[in-house]
Amino acid sequence: MTESIDKSKRKQFGNRFLKTDDDVFKHNAWDNVEWDEAQETEALSQVGVHMKSKMPSEKAADLENNADEYWNKFYSIHQEKFFKNRCWLFTEFPEITSLKNEKSSSILEVGCGVGNSVFPILSHCVDNNVHVYCCDFSSNAIKILKENSEYNEEHCTAFVCDITNDEWNPPFALESLDVILLVFVLSAIQPEKLKHVVGKFYQYLKPGGMVLFRDYGRYDMAQLRFKEGRCISENYYSRGDGTLVYFFTQDDVQKLFLEAGFEQVQNIVDRRMQVNRGKQLKMYRVWIQCKYKKPIL
Repeated sequence: MTESIDKSKRKQFGNRFLKTDDDVFKHNAWDNVEWDEAQETEALSQVGVHMKSKMPSEKAADLENNADEYWNKFYSIHQEKFFKNRCWLFTEFPEITSLKNEKSSSILEVGCGVGNSVFPILSHCVDNNVHVYCCDFSSNAIKILKENSEYNEEHCTAFVCDITNDEWNPPFALESLDVILLVFVLSAIQPEKLKHVVGKFYQYLKPGGMVLFRDYGRYDMAQLRFKEGRCISENYYSRGDGTLVYFFTQDDVQKLFLEAGFEQVQNIVDRRMQVNRGKQLKMYRVWIQCKYKKPIL
């Protein structure tokens, strides 16, 4: 069953509600903002427009076949300056900090980029027997991560990996991981390859291990802002820099993980209104957050 949102445990997110439209520009963000029928209709219409002006198949194939090159270019340009450290992880995913009491625990972050999740996790687990593995498609990202002064091979192992491949050749064994962290990463994978990828997660998790997932939801602001010619297929796009992104529904994620054999612990939609008070703009974000457990047989 889907887990309801426990407001008492979500100190960072989920506790600021917009009760009257007159208050909308008093804060930078509002949580659990419900959409009205007009917004839903407008979003559906916009996505329909995208589908009528899809990218030529030859161009889409080039983007997919050379995805690593586009991500390497992204990190060559932005280095470690594009994303902020994800300190919110410990509020949303307390399973990470609970590993402090475990013996010889291990975490894998897939799509680690330059370490915006890895280094906050390492700082929390520095005095504990927790090893953080992390991988990314981009060799440039892994190079930048390893050059960070906080990178310590005693507690962290970073490696390049295309998780859509049949063989990963990772530095850990099957059924050896306690947690797999997926933060805005599965959306960058071709939708038809996701079933295979989630099956690999199942193989490497220990029985009782957890997948922690957060990614783009259907009709997120980022989806609705796409221009003509950027849509590859339904809810699947190329950004201007050539990187790819898919926008999930709760049902999409549930189907992927349940069919792979996981048990559902949490599956929620995080709808948030972000506000630019200077420009008097309202921006609607939609994210999917899930937790899936490998059963103990």
